[in-house]
Amino acid sequence: MSRKVLIVTGDGGDSYEALYACQRFLEAHWEPVIAAPARRRLHLVFHDTEPGWDTYVERAGHNIDAQIAITAVAAKEFATLVILGGRAPEYLRNDTSLLGLVREFHSHNKFLCSLGHGIQVLVAADLIKGRTVTGHPNICVEVERAGGVFVHKPAIRDGRIITGQSWKGHPEFYREVFAALEAPK
Repeated sequence: MSRKVLIVTGDGGDSYEALYACQRFLEAHWEPVIAAPARRRLHLVFHDTEPGWDTYVERAGHNIDAQIAITAVAAKEFATLVILGGRAPEYLRNDTSLLGLVREFHSHNKFLCSLGHGIQVLVAADLIKGRTVTGHPNICVEVERAGGVFVHKPAIRDGRIITGQSWKGHPEFYREVFAALEAPK
């Protein structure tokens, strides 16, 4: 089995989620590969809470290089797909090539993982109906309208879909991801 992991993000993606994912997979001897709409330098952001605000705030984050364009990816070359959160999923969910790729991973029975707003891509790919998932609390209506069940937990696995609420749930999310990837076939 391939030890390559496809990590999808774009401009406005969550900086902490991207850096942590790359380092965590490398630590566990997996090869993370960053994919975006184009192979180029991406501008990431930090989302956090601020006292007195009803929603999160966004600040400029680190940059990261996309190693491959989404259109150049073949699901058969990767063990799993991880869709990061931040603002990037807001526009990535409209990318027909990404939606096709997500469905290709699904058809190959590969694990589909998302953090925070990343669940918006799985919703747009019509893969949430009948599934119990989590993600950023502000998108629970989207999940429910797509026929999914939204739960407020740091991470949850439903079959081959693993979702995390945010970077604050990294420990729970990555425990689920690695338990799934390392399980005997």
